[in-house]
Amino acid sequence: MALGYKSHIIKKYYFRKKNKSKIYLVYTGKNTLTGGRLLRLKNFFKKGENFMVTYGDGLTNQNIKKLLKFHIKHKKIATMTVVRPPVRFGEAILKKNKIKKFREKFQNTTGWINGGFFVFNYKIFDFIKGDLIMLEREPLQKLASTGQLMAFKHTGFWQCMDTMRDKKFLHNLYKTKKAPWIK
Repeated sequence: MALGYKSHIIKKYYFRKKNKSKIYLVYTGKNTLTGGRLLRLKNFFKKGENFMVTYGDGLTNQNIKKLLKFHIKHKKIATMTVVRPPVRFGEAILKKNKIKKFREKFQNTTGWINGGFFVFNYKIFDFIKGDLIMLEREPLQKLASTGQLMAFKHTGFWQCMDTMRDKKFLHNLYKTKKAPWIK
């Protein structure tokens, strides 16, 4: 795990658990950007190896075995899970000042966004040059422009947890045993 801001909280959590899995907690710097964090983990991977990455602030019921299989099939450097997020507010379709159509909190059907789950080949490190590289800018944009970035379309459950509102929503799903990310 690449750690930065508030890394001590994550370390404290994992050190008190009796877990048989081997987890490396790597402090990558408080001001290191997403590409730089990934670059600092380079020594944990082998040349030619594929590996998965997530930001850790989203929940999904996507099948990661299918994600990996998709990545391997397409033989590209990177695969990004893309999702259509739920719209937070109702949409009003206007003609001048008159509302012609209104839809309350619907599922977006037009645009795809970065869902925060990736499969990368070791070659990703050729696109990251230091701590101040944001993965979502130069590396992913360059990969997209050269045909090396695939989109794995996930249409199932996906929810980010960026705000207290998101946290409460997800906690309520968990509490009421309606959490689609748990089987």
